[in-house]
Amino acid sequence: MAREQTALALDLDLATKRAPRRPGGFVDVLQRLLREKPLGLAGAVIVLVIAIAAIGASLVPYGPNELGAGSRLAGPTLAHPIGTDNLGRDVFARIVYGARVSMWVGMLSVLTSMLLAVTVGTLSGYFGGWLDMVLQRAVDAFIAFPGLIFLLAVIAIFRDSHAPGLPKEGILSTQVILLVISIGILLGVGSSRIIRSTVLAVTGLTYVEASRALGCGHARIIFVHVLPNILPPVITLATLGFGTAILLEASLSFLGFGVPPNVPSWGGMLNREARAFMTQAPWLALGPGIALSLAVFGFNMLGDALRDLLDPRLRGGGRAQFQ
Repeated sequence: MAREQTALALDLDLATKRAPRRPGGFVDVLQRLLREKPLGLAGAVIVLVIAIAAIGASLVPYGPNELGAGSRLAGPTLAHPIGTDNLGRDVFARIVYGARVSMWVGMLSVLTSMLLAVTVGTLSGYFGGWLDMVLQRAVDAFIAFPGLIFLLAVIAIFRDSHAPGLPKEGILSTQVILLVISIGILLGVGSSRIIRSTVLAVTGLTYVEASRALGCGHARIIFVHVLPNILPPVITLATLGFGTAILLEASLSFLGFGVPPNVPSWGGMLNREARAFMTQAPWLALGPGIALSLAVFGFNMLGDALRDLLDPRLRGGGRAQFQ
């Protein structure tokens, strides 16, 4: 009992000393983003606009699959800011609903990838030995395989299967969940290498060795000391992975392996109506193409700025976070 109390007291003491928080927390990071990272701020604004558009997509007066909303292949007007497609559907409405699909797939893919990356990276970096060797050789083998080929193979094999309880069509369909899991695995395995290197740096610090000497269990050390100190790279990887997931979803939809055809997506719009009528109605390609480019640009700029702000080695003379 005395040993457990001593270990708990040490945990509480080290929790307050090992990583002193910067004044203001989130507010301070936001202020530094405004002051030091104009491109990161622009990326944050773009991401915020896309998120608001995805949340408020139902406020658009036309539905994404509403036939005859306007004249066929009509150019941009006040009623249809980006024109209409070959079926008279409003292109602006389809782009806004496509933002909802991209954000949904990106969010779930990033959550899946970070869960996998943190699990594999923490186990590999903390325990080391034969477990580290086995996991890293599996990661090597997976990284050697082309990512897009992996996604196409998995979706081609399982695309006709249907999970009980899930709808056959729509944003929660089996095909979308399969897409999310595939992208999450692809991103998570690669990211686990970065998490592993961060865990190795943390586990070699003095307070972790002191916790081991006092008899703290592995679970206590991992959840109290290791995981809180790897949050900065996890946040950065999640932000950068969001843009990559959106781009992968669009690529698969363009190839016909993405979301179902009844669900509007930027890649699907570029594959179907845009390819067929690009010369006659160039706005069919420009609209989703620009939206996709801005989304990837915004997430990449925001992730790059967060990396600079959260990584103590890139703060230009700031104190190291791990003490």
